[in-house]
Amino acid sequence: MKLMVFSLFLWMVLLVSVSSDDLASDRAALVALRSAVRGRSLLWNLSRSPCTWTGVNCSQNRVVELRLPGMGLSGQLPIAIGNLTQLQTLSLRFNALSGPIPSDFAKLSSLRNLYLQGNGFSGEIPDFLFSLQSLIRLNLANNNFNGTIPESVNNLTRLGTLYLEKNQLSGPIPDIGLTSLVQFNVSFNQLNGSIPKGLSGNPRSAFQGNSLCGKPLVSCDGTEGSGGKLSGGAIAGIVIGCVLVVLLILVLLICLSRRRGGKKTETRDIAPAKQAEIEILGDKAAGESDNRSNGFSGVTKNDAKSDENKKMVFFGKGSRRFDLNDLLRASAEVLGKGTFGTAYKATLDKGAVVVVKRLKDVTVSEKEFMAKMEVVGAMDHQNLVPLRACHFSGDEKLLVYDYMPMGSLSALLHGNRGAGRTPLNWDTRSNIALGAARGVAYIHSKGPGVSHGNIKSSNILLTASYEAHVSDFGLAQLAGPGPTSTPNRVDGYRAPEVTDAHKISQKADVYSFGVLLLELLTGKAPTHALTDEEGVDLPRWVQSVVREEWTAEVFDLELLRYQNVEEDMVQLLQLAINCTAQYPDKRPAMDEVTSQIEELCRSSNQQSIDA
Repeated sequence: MKLMVFSLFLWMVLLVSVSSDDLASDRAALVALRSAVRGRSLLWNLSRSPCTWTGVNCSQNRVVELRLPGMGLSGQLPIAIGNLTQLQTLSLRFNALSGPIPSDFAKLSSLRNLYLQGNGFSGEIPDFLFSLQSLIRLNLANNNFNGTIPESVNNLTRLGTLYLEKNQLSGPIPDIGLTSLVQFNVSFNQLNGSIPKGLSGNPRSAFQGNSLCGKPLVSCDGTEGSGGKLSGGAIAGIVIGCVLVVLLILVLLICLSRRRGGKKTETRDIAPAKQAEIEILGDKAAGESDNRSNGFSGVTKNDAKSDENKKMVFFGKGSRRFDLNDLLRASAEVLGKGTFGTAYKATLDKGAVVVVKRLKDVTVSEKEFMAKMEVVGAMDHQNLVPLRACHFSGDEKLLVYDYMPMGSLSALLHGNRGAGRTPLNWDTRSNIALGAARGVAYIHSKGPGVSHGNIKSSNILLTASYEAHVSDFGLAQLAGPGPTSTPNRVDGYRAPEVTDAHKISQKADVYSFGVLLLELLTGKAPTHALTDEEGVDLPRWVQSVVREEWTAEVFDLELLRYQNVEEDMVQLLQLAINCTAQYPDKRPAMDEVTSQIEELCRSSNQQSIDA
């Protein structure tokens, strides 16, 4: 027994010794790096663990990340850097480093992300880089590399990003057949020849500034990739087709004009009102008397006249005034059905466009309804969708808001993810996050008991310049028990402690906002099933990935094409994880969340200026 205990003790001592030796080796490599390069900020305290040094991150007592971007480093990298054998991320971008990449990089077998862009590295791109099987992102842009692009790039079966633009590379592009490659750029080199078919799906900007041909550039026989010069017969055919189209349009316009002249009242924008599921009036059903106009079902002109005391109640000094009949005459279209009702885009006679939300399942009295709407209508902030008016009657509870032309964040993130989609870049996403945070923080500033109650991406509406406005605040307390009483239960935004939608705290709002941030970063809907485990929500999936140190795997591929934002993305990811903490007291307050996003956006803007 004593021998067994002694053996166990000896094994533990050896284990600690080996771990210590490994960290000592990492320390030596970092000290060699500091001695070889001259920088303004490598003021490391050598008496402390290297895991506490600026830019150094450790895991299990080994250095796994070294991030020293824009530190003014110059000179050549030392051979010793290869002793960081557990390194997963190396970021030395935007310094003044020069010379070749050291040969002992071949020992960095765990390296996933290598960011060397914006330096003065020279020589040929070494073949040993393409033996690092774990590489996912490789950015060598804006350097002085020459020679050809090695065929051995195909060895990197996990590679998702390859940026080689603005170097002095020559020769043809090798036939790269990596299915994982989603970001590729070799522009502004000295490359020639045809673009391999497997890379032809990249944008023109990925190849410009070279002597290349083939799709998406000019084809190698001299014609444009999209068709080139047209024959005389083709041109004649196009002209004849255009003439026929114009004639057809004229005929249709004449027919429509005659039809409108003979029966003006039949022009409608909405489906027939006899369909119970359509909640805006359209063409009257057969046999109905003509006592309705375009408006909201259940409200007729006669109803409006007999209920004149139920007028529209307006909020805000600048609100446009109109009456219920104006809404009845407005052409309208369904924008969508949400938790608390259906929203319509309504165009009034004078051309003004508003959004009308017809509420459902409202159980509070008129007095309570008006009192709550007075509070909502008094809220005035640039990142809120202002409530302009409301109407309460027996059958109708209507709210009128400003119209947001770009729709919701949900539609922007998840709609049209296929070909032809315009990627949502980092600056836009971070600014949307900041605007939404400011809006929610403003709501919380109205008192400790004031919360939004239903934060989700479909309630973040966008202006034409993608400015975020928070909508639907104050509505959660109007609904009675039933499916709408737990709006966040099924869509992935609900905080774990919430059991009653009427009692959603500010910290529950913070949780929902954290899920919103994760949605912005991952591009995934909160309820998207991402593993075989049933019921895994977005926060738990993100935390499991980060726990396994696959942080880069979390982000939306659309974000990974934008350079120099990786660290900002990781910071926002950590904030989102903090917001979605299991226990409410572990979550930050919204004003703190807003401050952190503001600081992150300032940092991103400064990096863009410096770049």
